[in-house]
Amino acid sequence: MATSLNFFPQTSEPKTTHLPDWYSPETRIYSSTYSSISLPTDPFLDIVSFIFSHQHDGVTALIDSSSGYSISYSKLLPLVQSMASGLHHLGVSQGDVVLLLLPNSVNFPIIFFSVLYLGAVVTTMNPLSNMMEVKKQIVDCGVRFAFTLLENVDKLQKLGVHAIGVPENMDLDSEKTGFLSFRKLIGGQFGKAPRPVIRQQDTAAIMYSSGTTGVSKGVVLTHGNFIATTELFVRFEASQYEYSSSKNVYLAVLPMFHIYGLSLFVVGLLSLGSSIVIMRRFDASELVKVIDDYGVTHFPVVPPILTTLTMRAKHVCENSLQSLKQVSCGAAPLSGKTIEDFVQALPHVDFIQGYGMTESTAVGTRGFNNEKHHNYSSIGLLAPNMQAKVVDWNSGSSLPPGFHGELWLRGPAIMQRYINNVEATNMTIDKDGWLRTGDIVCFDGEGYLYLSDRLKEIIKYKGYQIAPADLEAVLISHPEILDAAVTSAADEVCGEIPVAFVVRRHGSTLTKGAVIDFVANQYISISAAKETLNGLLKFENFVQHTQQQKPIKSLSLKVSAIIDGSHFSMNFDRSPFLMWFSDVLNLFIGQKW
Repeated sequence: MATSLNFFPQTSEPKTTHLPDWYSPETRIYSSTYSSISLPTDPFLDIVSFIFSHQHDGVTALIDSSSGYSISYSKLLPLVQSMASGLHHLGVSQGDVVLLLLPNSVNFPIIFFSVLYLGAVVTTMNPLSNMMEVKKQIVDCGVRFAFTLLENVDKLQKLGVHAIGVPENMDLDSEKTGFLSFRKLIGGQFGKAPRPVIRQQDTAAIMYSSGTTGVSKGVVLTHGNFIATTELFVRFEASQYEYSSSKNVYLAVLPMFHIYGLSLFVVGLLSLGSSIVIMRRFDASELVKVIDDYGVTHFPVVPPILTTLTMRAKHVCENSLQSLKQVSCGAAPLSGKTIEDFVQALPHVDFIQGYGMTESTAVGTRGFNNEKHHNYSSIGLLAPNMQAKVVDWNSGSSLPPGFHGELWLRGPAIMQRYINNVEATNMTIDKDGWLRTGDIVCFDGEGYLYLSDRLKEIIKYKGYQIAPADLEAVLISHPEILDAAVTSAADEVCGEIPVAFVVRRHGSTLTKGAVIDFVANQYISISAAKETLNGLLKFENFVQHTQQQKPIKSLSLKVSAIIDGSHFSMNFDRSPFLMWFSDVLNLFIGQKW
């Protein structure tokens, strides 16, 4: 594969005077360059029925990478139905919210589909979240039941939630006493559960996201949203390649509790018959071995994992990593050097990028290369059935190809709303159904989209860029900090890192080092860490520290300026730009290292 790279357009002027047919100068709306796909019109269709309605010749569905334990496609639906029967016997009914406080495992998809089979609703969380965060989400979306690690069962029971401990490996530890409830649920002793009437417009999941502003909010996703994701993202991408999807082997490192991992490994790929190798805990030293042992062909990643893979690829034997056909990257911007290093290290591997949000059920754009054309730096072409606008941040006017502006998306995968938050919903989705993503982008003359990770481009539109409110809240909790704000700085490994501006109280002698120590000691156990940890440590150093379970003194954030409170006067605009970065951190801390 050629190694020449096409990078972010450097001009703010359109490349051509002739506008392409996928862009309307009248409406200033971008349409997909792909033909539209017919989505199911039956209003009484649920995602479980839809996934299992597809015929394929796949044999092995889910494989645990550490033990080799696997679940075949022939057993997958019966296990889902057995678990659904057990849950029905337990009292789970249509509309109930069930929390999955779980790391990756072969059981995750079974539990997910069994809940939705009953018309109940799934909400997911990072299993390392503290109980304060868990309680907040339980209250916010009305959780009644939960599946979690054994050590969390009693904690959840005290919060009034019926909790079931889930074994990491059915083959090895399901016989333990603590997993008796789980064994009974999945044991198939309750007969067949009755199926309620489920509509495409019914809620399937509530996934939490910081969105474009403020603190984390519950994103309401419907069965129809997941059907659209399966068709427009997963199945459509598979249709672009000549090889059989049922022969593909995917490596699942991305957390299933995040929309990126959920849409692929829990939902869409199971309609294709692909095999999914699941790493319960990411281990960089085991990465190459897992890929080689299981013949992994496809590896969806985020930037720090891409960097790790590149480094490992430079030191393997000639026969290693030869099964890999494609590596796809999303969730945060990539630097040109990171892309170039990967392509040079693994020239036989197709590399693409993609873009999606929790609010768009992971649908947005996806890269595609062929023998004649390779575009590694673009985040891809607009997905079928999706529309876009590029909006000038200051004037609000829509812009043609070649101009930078905020990306707006519209289509069948866009969320229904934020739960219990009409104001945030109205700020994010306008009356015509346009989702304001908050990300600065540019379309080129061929329909490829580029995500700007250059600070100067962002400042051009927004001025100071502020991270999610959770981070600022922790900074302000320091008794000597009057106020704080956070912006971003470019970083070759992570795309960007958070940078803090801290206002001391009058008379304080607080230093940058003291602020970093304070944040580090706070963050090792709370979810705000998800949004700040990674830009400050190299990936393997981060792994090493979290394995030791020690506060990380050097990780927190770069303190760029400490300002005396008596001289502080700044007007900051809260920005969504770091949201993808925070998502990527959510991915990593979600693993139990």
